[in-house]
Amino acid sequence: MNDNGFTGGCQCGAIRFHAAELRDNPHVCYCRMCQKATGNLFAALVGVRHEHLTWTRGKASEFASSDAARRGFCPNCGTSLYYRAPGGPHVSIAIGAFDEPHRIELLYQMGLEGKHPSLFHLDAIEETGTTEEAMTAQAVAIAASNHQHPDHDTEDWQPRPSTA
Repeated sequence: MNDNGFTGGCQCGAIRFHAAELRDNPHVCYCRMCQKATGNLFAALVGVRHEHLTWTRGKASEFASSDAARRGFCPNCGTSLYYRAPGGPHVSIAIGAFDEPHRIELLYQMGLEGKHPSLFHLDAIEETGTTEEAMTAQAVAIAASNHQHPDHDTEDWQPRPSTA
């Protein structure tokens, strides 16, 4: 970790955060609740103690996924941002929401009862290359019309309104 800590936010840029320090628990969780919360096969999370976390733009909405868990998300674009236990000492931030997720090495797996069977043999599944190689025309069109917030803090950013 460097002296500048870690920054991140949602896809549209309405919510941004700064983590001065991360806990030593970067992990993926395969439990069914994390799957539903992220709309994916797992949640990749890392803890940030409240005193090390600053919300620098916007405020997340929350859903009480159980009496013991709150899930934070951007009310504008829907990006899944965190999991927290009410009254707990930290917030578990989605690793993919960080500007430089490659700096956060996964150390643990949990919720193995929900692990999708195909994840046990990912190394045996065919690789199609990068998005630019596999979907050349689509990648160019997406890049030309990208409305996603860049992977760094910005002074002036107006998120596009969500569409119904």
